Amino acid sequence: MKAYQHNFLAMAIALHIAVPAAAQNNSPALEEVMVTAQKREQSLRDVPISVSALSSKKLEDAGITSIERVADYIPGFNMTQTGIGTNIAIRGISSGVNPGFEQSAAQYVDGIHFGRSQLSRAPFLDLERVEILRGPQSILFGKNSTAGAISITTAKPGSEHEAKLTALYEPEHGEKDIRLVLSGPISDTVGGRLAILHSSIDGFMENTTLGRDESGDENRVIRATLEWQPNDLWDITLKLEDGSFDSEGRNIEVVKPIEIPSQQTGVATPYANALQFFTQGQYLLDTTHDWKRQSNGDFSYNDTENVTLTIERELGEHTLTAITGYNAYTYDELCDCDFTGAPGFNILSNEDYSQVSQEIRIASPEDTRFSYIGGLFFQSSSMKFHDAIRVPTDSFIATAFTSQLGATAANLLRGAASNREFEQDTDLAAIFAQGTWNVTDLSRVIVGARYTAETKEATRTQYHVSNTGVALPQGGPSDPYNIIWSQFKIDPHSISGDRDESGFTPLITLQHDLNGTDMLYASFTTGFKSGGFDVRANAAPNELDGVYPAIEGTWEFEEEKVKNYEIGGKFVLADGAAELNVAAFRSEFKDMQTSQFDGSLSFNVTNAGQAVVQGLEVDGRWALTDNILLRGAGAYIDFEYTDFPNSQCYFGQPIAERNPTNPDVCDATGKRREFTPEFQGNLGIDYTIHFSNGLQLVNTLDLIYSDDYLTTPSLDPRFTQDAYTKINARIALSDNSEKWELALIGKNLTDESIIPYANGLPVASVVTRGTGSGYYAFYERPRSVAIQGTIRF
Repeated sequence: MKAYQHNFLAMAIALHIAVPAAAQNNSPALEEVMVTAQKREQSLRDVPISVSALSSKKLEDAGITSIERVADYIPGFNMTQTGIGTNIAIRGISSGVNPGFEQSAAQYVDGIHFGRSQLSRAPFLDLERVEILRGPQSILFGKNSTAGAISITTAKPGSEHEAKLTALYEPEHGEKDIRLVLSGPISDTVGGRLAILHSSIDGFMENTTLGRDESGDENRVIRATLEWQPNDLWDITLKLEDGSFDSEGRNIEVVKPIEIPSQQTGVATPYANALQFFTQGQYLLDTTHDWKRQSNGDFSYNDTENVTLTIERELGEHTLTAITGYNAYTYDELCDCDFTGAPGFNILSNEDYSQVSQEIRIASPEDTRFSYIGGLFFQSSSMKFHDAIRVPTDSFIATAFTSQLGATAANLLRGAASNREFEQDTDLAAIFAQGTWNVTDLSRVIVGARYTAETKEATRTQYHVSNTGVALPQGGPSDPYNIIWSQFKIDPHSISGDRDESGFTPLITLQHDLNGTDMLYASFTTGFKSGGFDVRANAAPNELDGVYPAIEGTWEFEEEKVKNYEIGGKFVLADGAAELNVAAFRSEFKDMQTSQFDGSLSFNVTNAGQAVVQGLEVDGRWALTDNILLRGAGAYIDFEYTDFPNSQCYFGQPIAERNPTNPDVCDATGKRREFTPEFQGNLGIDYTIHFSNGLQLVNTLDLIYSDDYLTTPSLDPRFTQDAYTKINARIALSDNSEKWELALIGKNLTDESIIPYANGLPVASVVTRGTGSGYYAFYERPRSVAIQGTIRF
């Protein structure tokens, strides 16, 4: 264990011992944090789960406008965008980039499951809180949450009329953000709330090909919420939401060229030289990080809609809850996936997804010897996905293949495409229950279980389109287009399948109160994430269909299973002025689902055998005085693949590390996963100054630290993100009643260059005959300083 880990644990222990003595003469009480991690409103101190919560005030003060920015304040929680998808990770566990995956870190909004990764990019608007639940949440949340759950609660109408207008402007990157909230009673029994968002940003990455900044984002959301309480027994809430989040361009640069001499000639062809040669000197590959990129254009256009009806009915001392949800989105995306300004190839994709769900649960009162909550859950969803790998008529890739395939074949490739169609229907039903037995006044046993049954039906067709726009039949090995596309490991096919699986996931938790404030717990639970069908593979398994036996693709993958062991404690210190939460865990995964880049144009799904992730999480708050609050959190994560012989290889990986029976895959057993820094932590302070003229100044400072980590799914040791410390700060002037506020918000003030994701350049090794390549890397936003104004009326 590194020195800083020893120091961190020492600090935590010292805090436990020293805080009471330091604060006994001045013990301001901490504001209690309420959560719904167990589908009841409870104090965070009473919940035997490793959970962190961000209130609406913290979200607004820190300028947290999406799940991606939550990661700064929750160690062990990360979100990364990739070339063709989005990853959310809790404790190092994520799903990989494939639309066929369920999400290991399941997202819920007002109790509705948002299971597709695309929805994690939607902007935040008018939230009550965000809760991050770590570890499998298989009983009360259920669906596929093997890593944890993100529970988002939107704000509801209040009993008083309120209106709030917030505007933000950041000049360096052209960011604008306007939010309006109107809320209050409409009648004696009906309340309403309207929230509207419009935001945009020009971007910070200069695209020298198109002469614009990227990514240029624009978000729009409108949400209406009605709450009807006809009497004390009923509470009915209807939420209607429509939104969009669109992007022009990407925060990507091509970096770090790689050269490996040919075994036959002893000579390497740098990818930059190959591009110059095949474009007649018109293009030079820039691999120097300078916030510049070259690209012929990327976009992502997303539209969402959501309807949620929540009905609560008091039945004596019990509460019956029914949540009905409709959730849908469509998106169109263009990826200039050679990641250069030269004409190479692009991928145009679109998806149409919709789901309907129903949950019915009943909860007993908590203040009894035995309390319980249980219910039924149903969900039906439909997904249609299409993408096309397109080659422009002036593509340098076609030129590169002239010598290899001949001028005739190269001309056939110019303007051609390889298309994919995928459709899937899914139905799921579950029954769940969780009971708490108060053995004594201080000790309790929590037992729960969920039984889930799920069916999936899917079809996938891969077909080629000629340079004249004609869809072609599958054909045989001698078909000219099949020969051409086989060079990119694409094999036309048409397959279908269905899955019918079920799972039983138990939980047992022992909880003991040390006194009136402190609590210890130990828990064991299991979880599973359902199997499915590979959406993006460019070839089928040879036993199913396909033209070329040498091109082995993927289709069906199995469910992912996990056993989780956790012990923890929650402590209130200094007469209520401080609190400390600690959790140690060990998760054992079997058949972990991963997405593997084939080095050309495809990501193939595979089950990764076994993995173990274990670690320690600590967080706490300390109100030093009425005006000073100290906050801190840290996470130590030890991740190891204990059996993963079929991992993807990085460019030029030594033969000794490759699988002896299949040199196209490598053995990652014993290695650490990408995007899993060993240590992450943050430290923050809130300091409020009250002036005699009725004004106040609120100062917030946050330090965010991350250890180094691998950035590529191939675990390439040549590309590691160095450790960094990022500083965010906010200074806000307002009147004491907070009717108005003027704030200055700084993010990444240390101007760190942070890469959350990188991967090998597609087709680079194909063009250079395996002797030259490089990486494309996503970069987080550099330093920004914005001004924000708020008026409440």
